[in-house]
Amino acid sequence: MAVDRIGVDEQEVKGVELSKAEKKRIKRQQKKLKKFGLKDEATMGKVELFFYKMAKKRRIKKKKRVSRSLAGDISLFLLLALFGCFSAYPLVYSICAAFKPLSELFIFPPKLFFQHPTLDNFRDLSTLLESSWVPFSRYFFNTIWITLAGTIGHVVFASMAAYPLAKYKFPGSKVIFSLVVYSLMFAGQVTATPRYIIFSGLGLVDTQLAIIVPAFAYSLGLYLMKQFMSDIPMELIESAKIDGASEFQIYWNIVMPMVKPAWLTLIILLFQQLWNNDGGTYIYTESLKPLSYSLHQIVAGGVARQGTSAAVMLIMMIVPITVFILSQSQIIETMAHSGMK
Repeated sequence: MAVDRIGVDEQEVKGVELSKAEKKRIKRQQKKLKKFGLKDEATMGKVELFFYKMAKKRRIKKKKRVSRSLAGDISLFLLLALFGCFSAYPLVYSICAAFKPLSELFIFPPKLFFQHPTLDNFRDLSTLLESSWVPFSRYFFNTIWITLAGTIGHVVFASMAAYPLAKYKFPGSKVIFSLVVYSLMFAGQVTATPRYIIFSGLGLVDTQLAIIVPAFAYSLGLYLMKQFMSDIPMELIESAKIDGASEFQIYWNIVMPMVKPAWLTLIILLFQQLWNNDGGTYIYTESLKPLSYSLHQIVAGGVARQGTSAAVMLIMMIVPITVFILSQSQIIETMAHSGMK
């Protein structure tokens, strides 16, 4: 719906009486703005206009709804419920398997829910961890250190690299970003051998830095941060510069809060990846290995440890799933914004 716009300079029209047609036109405009919850954008500053447009887009998305019949809504609900059951089945089975005795784990046909729940699998796991010559706390500390260092380092490096690529034009900026996008096509198995040769030459093999340092160069994180920062208007940065803010202050106090969904998504993705990394390719000293390596060694014990294996699987899933549930809205918003699937 078109809305009439009137640009009025109060200083020029001060003391000038408006005609009846002009008064009616102003009243008609004010009624339309009030009816649709809008404001006169002509009287807003650049910063106020930017935030107003963002709020208006969110309001439009909430009101937007696909026109369907009741039968269509019911059919869509049943279809989503069916796919939801298929998606939840492996998770429910893993949780129930951790509390099943061995007799129920090998029953055929297999049953989803346990009949006689037990904690024997977790007791056996505790006994195996206590008998290890490296304490369980050491494995746990290694995992926490690798996960936190790699995640925080990547968010800092990716955001600082994405800021100049998104907001400034310099020679080679497009080439650099193209290389980042092309690197997303290569799987980890393709770069494993060159990476090992480089780390061997740098003396990083058999150190935890062999896992932490590659996390800093996670290409997807740089891509996401750059896409989000590109939408920040240059007027905000220029206004901050006029107020005397340095580049780092602009980056830290203005840009980073505005791209919060992007770096929260990076934290979740890197956390899950590093939490499940066993470091088997680069770390050989037992006291430096993470928790996942110790648990995978227990799982490799054969058929007799299937119950313990189910307990290990549940323990390794709890933390990543919890982090994802707490921040899933940020992931969905980020993927929808960047076009990633």
